[in-house]
Amino acid sequence: MSGRLGFRDLGQIAYEPAWHAMQRFTDGRGRDAEDEAWLVQHAPVFTQGQSGKPEHLLLPGNIPVVQVDRGGQVTYHGPGQLVAYLMLDVRRLGFGVRELVTRIEHSLIELLASYGVTAVARPDAPGVYVDGAKIASLGLRIRNGCSFHGLALNVDMDLEPFRRINPCGYAGLAMTQLSDHAGPIEFAEVSARLRAQLVKHLDYAEQTTLTGGID
Repeated sequence: MSGRLGFRDLGQIAYEPAWHAMQRFTDGRGRDAEDEAWLVQHAPVFTQGQSGKPEHLLLPGNIPVVQVDRGGQVTYHGPGQLVAYLMLDVRRLGFGVRELVTRIEHSLIELLASYGVTAVARPDAPGVYVDGAKIASLGLRIRNGCSFHGLALNVDMDLEPFRRINPCGYAGLAMTQLSDHAGPIEFAEVSARLRAQLVKHLDYAEQTTLTGGID
């Protein structure tokens, strides 16, 4: 096991300040810095990954588009979606990138199973799916052996903006959310269950709650 994973619950914040804070944290962390996970919701925004193609942005309308440094194509973030940014020393954990992605996917699958929702991963398209519809997206960046960016789980949100893009570069990909399968749910409870699953599947000995904001 690999020590502690500190969780910082930041509530709803704008996308770009969170992104730049992740970059600064990753670039400035020392070898002994503890790993952190930031739990956030964002105001509506499309983010286009490094391999993103403009043709996958269909009709963004009044929702801003931000070009970012994670892997993958275009996705949408908005209120009611639980985003977890994972600032992990992947070398210290001893995982390869593919194993890290698999462990994150399994965290989400077990979280959904705790609500009675059967979900699966797909070898050809990172993320988690329920009955063929995508419920969670993954996009990571590894720099100097450390990860940032992370996962986005659709909990109870307006899914309409996903129809303005080809989600993750797949035309016509159906999107879904936890509330459509499990009924009324408490966002804070989903967040707590995600914390527990990440600690379990990423092999941490314990979790801590971090206070304060981000730079």
